[in-house]
Amino acid sequence: MSRKLTIGVTDLSFHRLTAALVSHVLQDMGFEVERVFSHHEDNVRKLQAGETDLLVSAWLPSSHGGYRADVEQTVPLIELGLHYEPYALWGVPGYVPESEVSQVADLLQPDVLAKMRKDIQGINPGAGISRFSVKMIAEYGLGDAGYQFHHGSEDDCFGTFERAVAAGDWLVVPLWKPQFLHARYEIRELKDPKGLLGVVDKAVLLLRADRESLFTAEQLAKLDSLRFGNDIIARLDDEVCRENRPIDQVTREWLDAD
Repeated sequence: MSRKLTIGVTDLSFHRLTAALVSHVLQDMGFEVERVFSHHEDNVRKLQAGETDLLVSAWLPSSHGGYRADVEQTVPLIELGLHYEPYALWGVPGYVPESEVSQVADLLQPDVLAKMRKDIQGINPGAGISRFSVKMIAEYGLGDAGYQFHHGSEDDCFGTFERAVAAGDWLVVPLWKPQFLHARYEIRELKDPKGLLGVVDKAVLLLRADRESLFTAEQLAKLDSLRFGNDIIARLDDEVCRENRPIDQVTREWLDAD
């Protein structure tokens, strides 16, 4: 029986962080682990095609539920663990007064329009926050007021936010929890009465059912017991992304200390 596993990892920092944690657990079980990094859609295609054995982590049901349904047209999937409880958000820096901007509709107030940057910099198109943000622009009528959502890289999104904060500018950041910016900055979530940003998801491991036989019952139970939490992922993500520590060292140390 092969002891090699290939993990599909969505190529975003917190997914890479969680995959490193899971990889250590699998390696401790005796598996040789390869991590394959792809954008959302390609990551799902590889799982469906059997090019990867499992995916870390899927956000269910809001962000990645449709992707799961696509894969299960080909092969059943087994859901394991609860890595953290993610959700999408639109936020503003903490220095933007809540009395002026507390919900999305406040972005249309004349005084806010005069101060707020109109360009909202996001990440890649396949991300749940990107899909949700496009709807937000349309359904809150923000486009008519000059707001635009832009797809881009992680660095585009996070760098735009950090430069704006350094300058004291007002802007909206389309973000999520967990994410390392929350470990460094005060980011206040805007209320979304229309509910366009989805619900609190479960971040889980998805295993192809035809790979289940690679594991013992005890190993599957161990994978199903994995719990990290939003704050832990955000803190470790910050150590990697902003303190520039090696990801496998950071995650190994945390697991050994836990």
